[in-house]
Amino acid sequence: METHRAHCLILPYPVQGHINPMLQFAKRLQHEGVKVTFATTKFLFETVDEVSASISVETISDGYDDGANGIVQKIYLPRFQKVGSETLTELVLKLQDSGRPVDCIIYDAFLPWCLDVGKDLGVRAGVFFTQSCAVNNIYYHVHKGLLKLPLEATEVDIPGLPPLLASDLPSFVSNPGPYPATSQLVVHDQMEKFEEADWIFFNTFYRLEEKVIHWMAKILPVKTIGPTIPSMYLEKRLEDDKQYGLNLFKPMTNACMSWLNERSINSVVYVSFGSLAKLEVKQMEELAWGLRASSYHFLWVVRESESKKLPKDFVKETFGKGLIISWGPQLDVLAHKSIGCFMTHCGWNSTLEALSLGVPMIAMPQWTDQSTNAKFVKDIWKMGIKAQPDENGIDRRDVIGQCISIVMEGEIGQEIRKNAKKWKDLARQALEEGGSSDENTKDFVSKLIQS
Repeated sequence: METHRAHCLILPYPVQGHINPMLQFAKRLQHEGVKVTFATTKFLFETVDEVSASISVETISDGYDDGANGIVQKIYLPRFQKVGSETLTELVLKLQDSGRPVDCIIYDAFLPWCLDVGKDLGVRAGVFFTQSCAVNNIYYHVHKGLLKLPLEATEVDIPGLPPLLASDLPSFVSNPGPYPATSQLVVHDQMEKFEEADWIFFNTFYRLEEKVIHWMAKILPVKTIGPTIPSMYLEKRLEDDKQYGLNLFKPMTNACMSWLNERSINSVVYVSFGSLAKLEVKQMEELAWGLRASSYHFLWVVRESESKKLPKDFVKETFGKGLIISWGPQLDVLAHKSIGCFMTHCGWNSTLEALSLGVPMIAMPQWTDQSTNAKFVKDIWKMGIKAQPDENGIDRRDVIGQCISIVMEGEIGQEIRKNAKKWKDLARQALEEGGSSDENTKDFVSKLIQS
């Protein structure tokens, strides 16, 4: 008779930056002997070629099975809650009837209603935060009324965190007006009942955010399970784990890697602002001319929806010096010997990837958690610098050129590269030595199976 294997149902919020870290966690749980079912929306499942060959996949509905493109958050989120709750319940019952009862639902913090589904079905639940511990500590303090909005002071002091300027805070805290529905979701809704979850998972590792994790662990059952990077880029324990396993955009892998292979060591500036950020036309122009004027080659990811913002004839005029692609295999790029630095929006996934692979960063945060991540990159981890925008919020071409020179050359650049290597080693150790990820994962698995 087969020994009972704990069964986890894992449900991410259906965007690239939330799916990939939760999919990586699913792979590591499966490696530890847990049976995993990865749930995604019907539209997403039908849109991508494959989620992951090694993971069992099921679907629920967000109420928009033909796609939610153009649907605003204040309409999408309530609909997803209503239809998602019903179809998630149906999925758990279906798995139970087929002899695969679910022991635990691990849900994205952006889907707080999953906790209620779990309680109604008598299934334990763990909440997964895809952003840093520092950022969620800020949201926690706002939600609890410990940090009042609108902000009155130019500097704030939050337990576990360094002194922060208002400009270092997530945009939903420093300027919540432009995106009220999303602000409500990240600052309040995801924090509403998360303390009632059986487990609280963070995609980070202890040494990276030691002070804030130590503070939060005093009051909450926090588990750090990161960095959620495919194993073959870090400790190489999961031999078939070479990629995240899902891309909402088709990467131009061959063209990208062939071009990088022809470049010398540390000679390329890699530029990418992730899957969601939208730069103003003026910012795209300044960035383009800053890259063109620099002494280095550049590889720039410009999504198809953003390509019309490029200056006229820019691609033709920079042929040979630069390569512009619509999407790329970011891990392979960051791991390539030719990459000297990463100009990034500082989304948490991109930040963790660069840190785990030892790549210096030039931070150009756009919105959400990115300003806080950039603060840590520059002042706490000291593995990059931040471009300073002008009074109109634009990073000018001369500033961009100066940033590239600072990171790629001279004493400051050497110090940044030394720190980047240190964090790369610590990220690997977090997985190799059980300093955070494996220890917490195994502890979770052990308790899940015993109960």
